[in-house]
Amino acid sequence: MMESISIFDMLKIGIGPSSSHTLGPWRAAERWIAELRSASLFDEVVGIKVHMYGSLSLTGKGHATDYAVMLGLSGTDPVEIPVKDIHALVTKIQKTHILNFGNGLPVPFNPDSDILFHKKFLEFHANGLQFEATLKSGKTKKNTYYSIGGGFVVVKERKNAKRNIATFDSFPFPIQKGTELLAYCEKENKSISEIVLENERSLRTDPEINEKLRHVWDTMLECMYIGCHTQGKLPGGLNVTRRAYDLNKNLLGDSSTYDSPQTWLTTIRNTEVKFRQILKWVSCFALAVNEVNASLGRVVTAPTNGSAGVIPAVLMYYLVIENHETGFEEIKKFLFVAGEIGSIFKKGATISAAMGGCQAEIGVSSAMAAGALTELLGGTPDQVLMAAEIAMEHHLGLTCDPIGGLVQIPCIERNSMGAIKAINAAELALGSDPKDAKVPLDKVVETMWNTAKDMSSKYKETSEGGLAIGINMSDC
Repeated sequence: MMESISIFDMLKIGIGPSSSHTLGPWRAAERWIAELRSASLFDEVVGIKVHMYGSLSLTGKGHATDYAVMLGLSGTDPVEIPVKDIHALVTKIQKTHILNFGNGLPVPFNPDSDILFHKKFLEFHANGLQFEATLKSGKTKKNTYYSIGGGFVVVKERKNAKRNIATFDSFPFPIQKGTELLAYCEKENKSISEIVLENERSLRTDPEINEKLRHVWDTMLECMYIGCHTQGKLPGGLNVTRRAYDLNKNLLGDSSTYDSPQTWLTTIRNTEVKFRQILKWVSCFALAVNEVNASLGRVVTAPTNGSAGVIPAVLMYYLVIENHETGFEEIKKFLFVAGEIGSIFKKGATISAAMGGCQAEIGVSSAMAAGALTELLGGTPDQVLMAAEIAMEHHLGLTCDPIGGLVQIPCIERNSMGAIKAINAAELALGSDPKDAKVPLDKVVETMWNTAKDMSSKYKETSEGGLAIGINMSDC
């Protein structure tokens, strides 16, 4: 069966700092609870242990994986939980050594001894975790899951993370590769966003699609707004200073007044738009998102949390610089195209930094944003895929080497760089004839996956190479 992925699987709302190390384990915990309930074993649980493997172990503390599993096991939802409640809930478990399992069953749980970090890598994926329940009978029940990037969770997965996820028979335009997408566009005389809309309509009504897209965009905009209006240091020990606040303040000036994300957006539209200001605004938007992400804030996984700033930054660039008259229809088109391009990379390669390095995160997000911007700027479907290819081509081989296992250095700045590259890639594609392109999108997807397989594990979200060992926590 051909794999079909909804854009709402590529653009998930969740809590930072990592889709694979935070959102994925959180969802795995929820899934485990549901499976225990289904097997009539939930009420039999008297003890719990959680085992982390591979990258989840090596960078789990920095990525708040321990927080994520405690929150998931407590029955909270990353889309709905008030961000302000996260630390209080975790602190209560740490102090009382009691976990309200599934929000209904108090179970003894000491995070220091019941969350175990094993450096061993499991066979199927670098991000493995196992939940172990002790039952009243004395027996144990174990379930193993793999967080394969972007918040996707599977039970057993091949290394390229391609097949064992939910599929849909009902997509009228099933797409595995860029060539198939272009063939549908030509045959149906539709844009990429129109093809994607038809696929989404096989799953949801138009009002449902619009509601979910508004929620995604509102979350992105609110995230940028929060990031641009929060000062201080980021948590985790690196003492990274937030920069979006000062960038926003300096670009707007002291006389600007607004009271909401929407009026803030309108205010930005009235600012100076010279080249340097544009660069600063795009960087500001991207930094804002990933500063919120690094603080266990709510972001949109696009396609991952570590790369969550690229797509909203480029979309904001279009809204506040390119087209002041734009509205929700353009936002929809952008998100449709971005989600589809991301799914092509998901199917043909990976969006997991633990499997492919940062090319799988920032590279993919930059390609998604480049293609989406190209359609909004009037590009043909061929030019859209050309822009996506250009953006990824210049991220090939990008390593994932976070200092201290934190999604901060170099992750936050990389979002601003990925956003700028996306805009540049779109302009290059719009000024080119796709017939002259030497590298098609499908070839760069294949090359990315081959590069990922050749890459040393030191550079795949293990904090065992690159900047992660070149810069010590004590230096910060």
